[in-house]
Amino acid sequence: MEDFRFQNSTDIRFGKHHIDEELHDAVAQFGQNVLLTYGGGSIKKSGLYDRVMKALDGLHVVELSGIAPNPKIASVRDGQQLTKDHDIDVILSVGGGSVLDASKVIASAKYYDGDAWDLVADRGAKSRANIDQLPVVDILTLSATGSEMNSGSVISNPDLNIKLGTNGPNTPAVSFLDPQLTYSVSKWQTAAGSFDIFSHLTEQYFDRSTANDVKAGIIEGMMRSVIKWAPIALKEPDNYDARANLMWGATMALNGIARSGNANGWTVHPIEHELSAYYDITHGVGLGILTPRWMKRVLSDETEANFARFGREVWHLTGENDREIAEKAIQATYDWIKSLDIPMTLDDVDINTDENFVEMAQEAVRIGGLDQAGGYVNLTVDDVVDLYKASLTTDGFE
Repeated sequence: MEDFRFQNSTDIRFGKHHIDEELHDAVAQFGQNVLLTYGGGSIKKSGLYDRVMKALDGLHVVELSGIAPNPKIASVRDGQQLTKDHDIDVILSVGGGSVLDASKVIASAKYYDGDAWDLVADRGAKSRANIDQLPVVDILTLSATGSEMNSGSVISNPDLNIKLGTNGPNTPAVSFLDPQLTYSVSKWQTAAGSFDIFSHLTEQYFDRSTANDVKAGIIEGMMRSVIKWAPIALKEPDNYDARANLMWGATMALNGIARSGNANGWTVHPIEHELSAYYDITHGVGLGILTPRWMKRVLSDETEANFARFGREVWHLTGENDREIAEKAIQATYDWIKSLDIPMTLDDVDINTDENFVEMAQEAVRIGGLDQAGGYVNLTVDDVVDLYKASLTTDGFE
């Protein structure tokens, strides 16, 4: 187990009864001028927008709508201008992880006079660490990213075909997590979000650290929970227990606890970010396509013990030896993803050519440091190109 530090200051309000009773004071404690951020029209159709505006009565509310999935830097720039023009005191994000990711960068951008992309381009290493950040309160409507209890954001720049993660100085101040708000989430987004959660767990589970049993056990339990509850949420959209377990699982998967004691960074996410940057596909779907192929590629004599433990503890598999169980675990992962009706090849999401694969692989390797111990197993540009190509078909899976 590696040395680590852990601190998280987010105030979580989980359950059915917090928003109407507590939202006003949770926001007003930071000031009177509020930037309300949200995506499309879903919060208005559901009635959530009216509830929020009623709760904010008496405060000065400025709105920024239209924040898209795979949030674009244009929305961040618009928000930056609004925070300056209206001397915003606090941001209220209502929506999924994309809205919240953009909001957290906007929170830093108020105190930055240059282009907001600068705050993303260096991944926040210097630019955001040296400036203040507005407090962010959020109401979550989608279980997936875990953005509600971490300092990270992922922002796309379509002009550059780049999608980057950036970290700010603070986590959200207050996060309202009401599982009922996810009842209306489509099957597509429920499935994609569920695998996004699972992918966050696999990225932290397969790590070069040794004897990190506390972390491994925590993640195995969370994996089993997602495996159990995601299919139920798809069949019964208004099943509170299913939605609650997915929502809290998404939060716990990426609030820092699951990575405690880890040695390396992530692999599949930087590879998928290139797919989203070039083709604007749903993030969780891209992860679902890539992850089983990545597992196959990195399975070796050195890694089979970890994959075998994954098979035994998560999938309850048995076999003659570690390699057999490891291979069964990878197939079980593929089968479960497929059972969620997630597309299983790049061709299924209208990516049927390899014309951009080299450029995408070069950027993924550079950003993720994948050839320099940045991930679980070193990958070269050629390895990543082969991974993209393998994802064009179902070859290698039953």
